[in-house]
Amino acid sequence: MEDEQELTDFARRWTEAERRGDVTALDALLTDDFSAVGPRGFVLDKKQWLDRYASGALVHDAFTWAEVTIRQYGRAAVATGVQGQQSDFDGRDADGYFRVTQTIVETDGVWRLAALHLSPTGDRPGPEA
Repeated sequence: MEDEQELTDFARRWTEAERRGDVTALDALLTDDFSAVGPRGFVLDKKQWLDRYASGALVHDAFTWAEVTIRQYGRAAVATGVQGQQSDFDGRDADGYFRVTQTIVETDGVWRLAALHLSPTGDRPGPEA
C-alpha cells in the first residue's frame, strides 16, 4: 500500500515537473540512463530530454496525465496512461494526446523514471487520474 501511494505521488510530481518544464525536478525524477522513444520513433537520452526545456524549445501551456494504470513488479512498475498537452516546440504547435508507457524503478528507496514511450492517439482521455 505504501508503494502504491509513493507511485501515485511520483506520477503527480512528474506531471507537474513536465508541465512547468522544471529541469531540476525532472533531473531528480529520471534515472541517469533514462531513455524516451518519441511519438515519431526518435530516441532521447536524459540530457536531450532535459535540454528541450533548458533551451526553451519546449513550452507547455497545459500538460495532463490521465487514464493511468500502474502494475508493480517488485521494485519496478509499469504505468500506462494518456498524456495530453497544449505545447509549442521550437515555435511549432505540439498539441496532442499520446498513449504513454513508463518504466519506473526504485533504487535506494527512491522511485525514478527509467524509460518512456509515447504513441500519438487522437483519443481524448477521460477524467484526470
